[in-house]
Amino acid sequence: MSGGRLEGRVAIVTGGTMGIGAAVTRSFLAEGASLVIVARRPPAPEIRKELGPNRVRFLEADVAEEATAARAVDLAQESYGGLDILVNNAALDFVRDIDETATEDARRVLEVNFLGAFWMLRLAGRVMRERGRGSIVNVVSRYALVGGAGMGIYSAAKGALLSLTRSAAVEWGPAGVRVNAVAPGLTDTPLIRTWIAEQPDPERFRAQLTASLPLRRLGEAEDVASAVLYLASDEARQVTGACLSVDGGFTAG
Repeated sequence: MSGGRLEGRVAIVTGGTMGIGAAVTRSFLAEGASLVIVARRPPAPEIRKELGPNRVRFLEADVAEEATAARAVDLAQESYGGLDILVNNAALDFVRDIDETATEDARRVLEVNFLGAFWMLRLAGRVMRERGRGSIVNVVSRYALVGGAGMGIYSAAKGALLSLTRSAAVEWGPAGVRVNAVAPGLTDTPLIRTWIAEQPDPERFRAQLTASLPLRRLGEAEDVASAVLYLASDEARQVTGACLSVDGGFTAG
């Protein structure tokens, strides 16, 4: 298409083959972007067919390995000649009480949810500053903003990423690079649907989750993708260091 909000832009999206990440990749493609999608597993054949080969490159890699960031940035530059947008979406879900969290589990959560995003942000930021423009969107969580039972190390990692977002926004703003965050709440993704299905009474459990939100609905992946698209686009050219909650009002209470 022509005239999309991201026409001619080059974006890296981590964790871009499922859930929120897949919704982001679809919206970016619809708005004219070319993509490098980073994920630990190759996309399903139907996803490959849907996205097509012309404006998408897949990198099968783990963001918890520092070398992945360089591979992704290099692939974007080699394939499309530059880099304009980074969406740090890849994450590891983890629910466990603080006292029961083993050191190796805490390390893995921090490596995926914080360090992986840090390495991507650092390298992408260098390229963007040289070009004098760019937009980075970090997908954090409602638990970056509030505490929750069983969410200690996950909250710590996402909270660290939110703090990094704000500092990078201040440091890199003079070079034309914007850095923002989106904080999703309960979102109807395959991961959440599996969690609900595992409950003794899934329908009742889903109703309880819905009732816990002021808007009385679970979010959809497209709701979060719309927020990411806004922050990535020129519509948000005066927005940096912000965190946009897409949580049905959960953190307003």
